[in-house]
Amino acid sequence: MEGEIVNKVANSALKVFDLEDYYPTNPRLEIDIAQWLYEGFVLREKEFRAALKEVDWNQYQNAYVGLYCSTDAILPAWAYMVLTSHLQPVAKRVFLGDKAHLEKSIYQEILFSINYAEYRDLPVIIKGCSNKAIPEEAYVLSTQLMMEHARSVMFGEACSAVPVYKRSLKK
Repeated sequence: MEGEIVNKVANSALKVFDLEDYYPTNPRLEIDIAQWLYEGFVLREKEFRAALKEVDWNQYQNAYVGLYCSTDAILPAWAYMVLTSHLQPVAKRVFLGDKAHLEKSIYQEILFSINYAEYRDLPVIIKGCSNKAIPEEAYVLSTQLMMEHARSVMFGEACSAVPVYKRSLKK
């Protein structure tokens, strides 16, 4: 052999941003408010409040909880607020929406909390393959946020990255 094999990717300034690294392991649970509606459509405040007092809220301990209604009932905002007041002491976080909305909201909150300074003026690959269910919206939002910092943004793996954005040299 003439020379030693050199990993050019490992020696480059290229940074990998893996959304899976930010995937929280907390349980994701849903609550369908329709279970407390008379005939699935009418919210009776007195009965609703009484039913909520009977719920074991500890089952939502440290979980992300999505609140939704599976029927076409028109509900007042306070109904979700009352549910939230019961969940707040035990749940990690409460969101309005089903599991799909819940995942989007979790990632939105996480991505806005990240300090992107380590990616400043560097080429970045937003890793594409994941073993976790990462919502597509997380890729869109991470691209937007990364564009404010990175010199360039790519999608995929170092061996097969798709260029997404490159900062213009003109300012």
